[in-house]
Amino acid sequence: MSALPSGRFVIQKHHATHLHYDFRLEMDGVLKSWAVPKEPPTESGVKRLAVQVEDHELNYVDFEGTIPEGMYGAGKVEIWDKGTYTLEHRGKDKIEFALQGEKLSGDYALIRFKGDKNWLLFKKKKN
Repeated sequence: MSALPSGRFVIQKHHATHLHYDFRLEMDGVLKSWAVPKEPPTESGVKRLAVQVEDHELNYVDFEGTIPEGMYGAGKVEIWDKGTYTLEHRGKDKIEFALQGEKLSGDYALIRFKGDKNWLLFKKKKN
């Protein structure tokens, strides 16, 4: 069995109209992105809504700063966590991966649960 791809991830704390966290995984030459309304889970058993948003360019992985008023996503953006991940499974409605970050580490999953854009992000329980 061949190894699945690895890549970078970043979570940006985004002080826009509403405070949320932008969770991004490097995949397919872009940053696949989800908006998470509450702080991402650091412990198993905690599930968070993750709304899939448009892909971002790879250079956005290091972005911190202020998006000017009047522009999409206006507000302060700061890196909350970043690191690498190893993809364990990728299907249409389920993505499983291991994060190696400063705040988040361990096995996580994104599961699509309603419509095209709504997913659950959670840390998987250890066996």
